[in-house]
Amino acid sequence: MKPITLFMFEACPYCQEALRFIEELKAENPAYAAIPFTMIDERLDPVTADKFDYYYVPTFYVGDQKLHEGASTKEKVKAVYDAALA
Repeated sequence: MKPITLFMFEACPYCQEALRFIEELKAENPAYAAIPFTMIDERLDPVTADKFDYYYVPTFYVGDQKLHEGASTKEKVKAVYDAALA
């Protein structure tokens, strides 16, 4: 199991949508809730955010690999969680 890191900022509607997808997926598959998850608000922690290579939020990393950047769908968020379980 690999950790997931989500870069976002609170006022971003796409980030809020991604968070909603995450909660739905965890309710559908309890194994997802066991995955280590870190959420970094790029506006509150710019030092950490600047260490990663991305432009749009939300951005998902699994381990050190960027798997998704920008507006997401529930299917794309599920793919991130499935990659973390693999």
